[in-house]
Parts: sequence; structure tokens; C-alpha cells
Amino acid sequence: MNPLIAPSLLSADFSCLREDIRRVEEGGADLLHLDVMDGCFVPNITFGPPLIRSIRPHTRLLLEAHLMINDPAKFLEAFVAAGADRIIIHAEAVPQALAVLAKIRELGAQAGVSIKPKTPLASVEPYLPVVQTLLIMTVEPGFGGQAFLPETLPKIEAARALIDRHGYQLDIAVDGGINLETAPRVIAAGANVLIAGNAVFGQPDPAAVIRQLKNAKPA
Repeated sequence: MNPLIAPSLLSADFSCLREDIRRVEEGGADLLHLDVMDGCFVPNITFGPPLIRSIRPHTRLLLEAHLMINDPAKFLEAFVAAGADRIIIHAEAVPQALAVLAKIRELGAQAGVSIKPKTPLASVEPYLPVVQTLLIMTVEPGFGGQAFLPETLPKIEAARALIDRHGYQLDIAVDGGINLETAPRVIAAGANVLIAGNAVFGQPDPAAVIRQLKNAKPA
């Protein structure tokens, strides 16, 4: 099965965002990834619900809000109201996340949980039965354009083995340094959702890159 491709809008040209979204949608993107940063949980500030609200009328793609913020529970209603279809929180920001994940689903959105490269997989095992997505960061979160960390591959492999062993129904997404060279490696490790920023929006033909990523084979 081909991987799902989630272009990260963090790397798009915000002066022509609607056009960039149209290009990746026509290229076969499966969803749009929205990196929300607060300058506290990670050392950068990006955007919030107003941006999601502004792009929601212009795409049919699933909008995935990746909340790299402290105390995400305070903002769940705002993101869902703005049009986010899926909300991913960080295990490091919410040590006891079951209640927050339940709230996301009560609001009508899909729920996901993410971990940084150095966070052990065991920290999210209790959440796997109740989420739709496990996002494994393959760079330290905070900035786009970083190089893929190969030491994250064993964690992806362990996550795939754990999920398959228990029969959980969720995606394994990877985010950070994903491109035409690293995609085959993470697919081989067990990821089925590829989040790519610069590799897509940094190219003259983003649609062509999406097609190539979708056809990437395990290596």
C-alpha cells in the first residue's frame, strides 16, 4: 500500500498560500499538516486557529493540527471550531493525556499523539488504543528544514511491531527531514504517513514530488 502524503504548510509560501494548497491537492496530497508552535514548548512561533479558519473553505483535504504547545487542552475548542479535522498533542506537554485525547474526540475531531526523538515509545503506549495517529518526530521539533535523524528508525520499527501485535487501528506518521532519500527508509521501518515540508514546497513542482513520495518503496 502506498504511503499517505501530508505536506507541511510550515514550508509553504504564505504570500500565495491558497495557490500552494491547490498545487499539492492536485498533486495527490492526502492531508495537510499544520505545525502550531507557541515559542515555549518549542523555540519558535508559527500560527493558530485563524490561519486554519482562513484556509478551510479552500480545500477538501483533512486538516491536521500538530500542537507543539504547552497546555493544549485550553485551545482544543478553538482549533476544532476553526476547521481542524485532526488534533495531535505532544506526550511531553501532557503527561496524563487520556482526558485530553478523549476531549478531542468528544469535539468531533480525530486524535493523535506525538513524541520527540528522545522520548521513549513506552510513554505513549497507554494512548495507542484511543488515537488515530502516532506521530514520531524524526527531528527535534521547532524548525523546518532539518536533517533526518537515523537514530529514530528503531523507534518506528518498535511502534509498528507493537501496533501490529495488538491489532490497533492507527497510522504511524513521521515528521522531519522526510524527502525522496529518507522516505524509503521510514516506510521500511513501518511508517505509513509521510509529513514533508521543504521536500515538497521547496521544489519547483510540488505535485511531482508528492507523486514520487507516494510511489516510494521500502528500502
